Amino acid sequence: MTDKPLLILIAGPYRSGTNGDPQAMAANLARLETAAWPVFAAGHLPVIGEWIALPVLRSADADVTDPLADQVLYPTADRLLAHCDAVLRLPGKSAGADQDVATARRRGLPVYHDVAEIPRRTPQETV
Repeated sequence: MTDKPLLILIAGPYRSGTNGDPQAMAANLARLETAAWPVFAAGHLPVIGEWIALPVLRSADADVTDPLADQVLYPTADRLLAHCDAVLRLPGKSAGADQDVATARRRGLPVYHDVAEIPRRTPQETV
């Protein structure tokens, strides 16, 4: 158990394997988001890089198919990891998620592969 809520980056496929299909990317984002509640229920704060990167792209009148996307998506995750305490790596092929894991390990952050591995906060602090 831990006494402090962790900021946990949920990493997994978003664009990978979609060939730019917006519906496939939306399905991948929804899959990433399914991990948000279990992380929160364990007493922590989940975050997904696309929750930040996609509005940044929209504010630049761009989307994930725009060449600007590579200058926003990966750097957003890298900047976000400077504030995160851990990474939850979901299954699936993803160069970006693999990069997130490598960055986390370089920074000495724990990398979890299952929500059950994440330490729960003490009950009195999750109320």
